[in-house]
Amino acid sequence: MIFSREEIEEGQLLLIDKPLEWTSFDVVNKIRYSIKRAYGFKKIKVGHAGTLDPLATGLLLIAVGRKTKTINELMGLPKTYTGTFKLGETTPSYDAETEVNQTFPWNHINEELISKSKESFLGEQDQIPPIFSAIKKDGKKAYESAREGTIIEMQPRKITIMDFQVWSKSPQELDFSVSCSKGTYIRSLAHDFGQALNSGAYLTALRRTAIGDFKIEDALSLDTFLASLEVQ
Repeated sequence: MIFSREEIEEGQLLLIDKPLEWTSFDVVNKIRYSIKRAYGFKKIKVGHAGTLDPLATGLLLIAVGRKTKTINELMGLPKTYTGTFKLGETTPSYDAETEVNQTFPWNHINEELISKSKESFLGEQDQIPPIFSAIKKDGKKAYESAREGTIIEMQPRKITIMDFQVWSKSPQELDFSVSCSKGTYIRSLAHDFGQALNSGAYLTALRRTAIGDFKIEDALSLDTFLASLEVQ
């Protein structure tokens, strides 16, 4: 993928497969720095259309140049994810970022209960975001307060889940795919699904596979994109 200086300035939408443990802002900053160095820009606008947690991988839409004007529109697109829930345990962050804080029985969970429970998550609903999130409460990011041990109350948000499939991966793990609206926290879905199963659950793996009509199959790895800039 090689662009002229004029094409970059006019605006490009990059489909990038975010690496594990990189933040979305890390990716944006790396691409901005690399484009500036490759093309000789003093300044160039670069932004992303929807955050992925560091422990998630998958599709990031990176807008460059004048394409950054479309970010708000792109952020409103539905998203599709795949991943894994660990049953019988919960963590404060609802994912593997924090240590397990509670354990629950899980041997009662069977295919019938899974099938029945997943149906209740379809459609529009209220979802409470994790306290370990970037949502601001009283002018401070919620995860900052949570890490300080401050008790905070998160307000529910309207989300829509269009499709939700769940199947057994191992006796204590479930794989899933979900298509959902903007603003859906898959970590909260893991936590809430565990409760629906009369147990507990947290997210151990997450990959975003689509944003609207944009697919992960059409994305470049970050290393591949950066390597393409080296030929400038």
